[in-house]
Amino acid sequence: MGELFDQFPVWSYFWMTIKLSLWSALWASLLGTLLAVMRVSPIPVLRGVGTTYVNVVRNTPLTLVVLFSLTVLGTRLGISIVDQTSQTALVDEAVRWAIFGLSVYHAAFVCEALRSGVNTVPPGQAEAARSIGLGFGQSLRHVVLPQAFRGAVAPLASVLIALIKNTTVASIIGVAQASYFMAEGLEFRPDLTWQLFGLIALFFLALTLPIGVGLTSLSRKVAVRR
Repeated sequence: MGELFDQFPVWSYFWMTIKLSLWSALWASLLGTLLAVMRVSPIPVLRGVGTTYVNVVRNTPLTLVVLFSLTVLGTRLGISIVDQTSQTALVDEAVRWAIFGLSVYHAAFVCEALRSGVNTVPPGQAEAARSIGLGFGQSLRHVVLPQAFRGAVAPLASVLIALIKNTTVASIIGVAQASYFMAEGLEFRPDLTWQLFGLIALFFLALTLPIGVGLTSLSRKVAVRR
């Protein structure tokens, strides 16, 4: 296995996977929260937009979303999200469009996880908030969403784990992360196939297993007692 580290920049590939996961999780959480608010909104237009977004995006293959981000938005429409004079512009552009695609896709699943958390909040609490003069936004911010997040910890953990594993799709637009490393290793060192697969598996287990165990334990601790 040491030969793989000698021949390839393994830590660079793994660090890119971690960066993709962190940034995508951040933006997916923000967009997913906004979508969840839209889906429970009393305004029909907002509910319709949120519902359409979730149904379309989560039923579209992630590969198409990532490819569309770079080839259509970035190349065809010419939307620039990097400094084109930079020496690393091509690499940075691929990375940022990969983050965009991953965020847009997983936001739909974050939305549904949060909506499941909202459904755990007794309707009487929202009614009580309105009865003391709180508006829809205030009720969400102070009463509903805090409890919804507590009830959605376990589903959100599943979304995060899926996101980490799905970063491998970024290799289709040339982002050098874990699956890109695997493709290179299989091409140039086929004699180390089993070591390569074992290394990739250990890396993803090291990322996802603590998250799964930790957030599942957290979900039990913060669960709202009824």
